[in-house]
Amino acid sequence: MKVINLHQEERELIELAVENNRHAQQKIYSNFSPKMLSVCRQYIKDLHQAEDIMITAFMKVFTNLKNFKHEGSFEGWIRRIMINECISYIRVQKKVKFIEDENYFEESFNNIESQFSVDDIQFLIDNLPDGYKMVFNLYAIEGYKHQEIAEMLGINEGTSKSQLSHARKMLQNNISKLKNYTNGTE
Repeated sequence: MKVINLHQEERELIELAVENNRHAQQKIYSNFSPKMLSVCRQYIKDLHQAEDIMITAFMKVFTNLKNFKHEGSFEGWIRRIMINECISYIRVQKKVKFIEDENYFEESFNNIESQFSVDDIQFLIDNLPDGYKMVFNLYAIEGYKHQEIAEMLGINEGTSKSQLSHARKMLQNNISKLKNYTNGTE
């Protein structure tokens, strides 16, 4: 049985792509585009716009591929470019405003009812105001800390915490409404 070193294969593929090997670039795109479209879709409501942003971000991936240091995950590196591109798009298109509110409260929000589909949950997240949605995605889905989110978005850490708190509260209210609607009690 032959063992294939996947990390080495990825490194070779990246090196070929840096040299503008179109086959290698296509393979990277094919391997990562489904996941990255999902990442973009978390931030951008319209699927076609999310796809356009993903393609623009992949252009940045290939332009900056020579800067990838092979430290950490290649997928994580691509994912960060996708997230940054989505944030840039939202800033330019919608001029998102973050409301300073130091009176936030931390609450538990780990248990979303399993009766809801992924599409239901995505619908609820999509309907959050853009600032809430960005902070929620960065914190709850991507796993960034509030200090990192604050730096990425150019806000203070308290604002990040506040936006997350408001997003959670809004999601809980909307989940309750959806649950009532689904159960026929509303």
